[in-house]
Amino acid sequence: MKQADAKNAKRRAGLQSLAAFVVSLLLVAAVAGFGSRFTPGPWYREIAKPSWTPPGWLFGPVWTLLYLLMAAAAWQVWRRRGIGGARAALAVYLVQLVLNALWSWIFFGLHLIGPALVDLAVLWVLIVATCVLFFRASRIAGVLLLPYIAWVGFAGALNLALWILNRGSQA
Repeated sequence: MKQADAKNAKRRAGLQSLAAFVVSLLLVAAVAGFGSRFTPGPWYREIAKPSWTPPGWLFGPVWTLLYLLMAAAAWQVWRRRGIGGARAALAVYLVQLVLNALWSWIFFGLHLIGPALVDLAVLWVLIVATCVLFFRASRIAGVLLLPYIAWVGFAGALNLALWILNRGSQA
């Protein structure tokens, strides 16, 4: 009887872990889906850009990888600490996901380079905070967020350059 209980508990834990991973993937997919509604379009093609602006085709693969890493990191934290033990880390993670989604709307949707830069600056700080909190729960989770920190830092530098180059022509 005890073996059957242990086997059932292990099976339940495995299903809960799988469900948490699926929820984590669906959450980042929702953010990615919202952000993808706002595409560069003619406005972005026409604004001045620095010579080091990456080619447009690069953004899709990079963001796909980053979203997968974010989902895996959040799942790792949940697995190690559970919702109750990782409440602060997961709350900061959720707030940074909201800012992540808002950037595309502010920048590509509203064409507001300055406010998008502010969003990115706050987003970067929250990603760093998330990474620190995730490291405390799981070293793997913290490491998984490092490329996200680097990319958003680069995006912030690019957004700053775009603001400087286009501040006189902004609507």
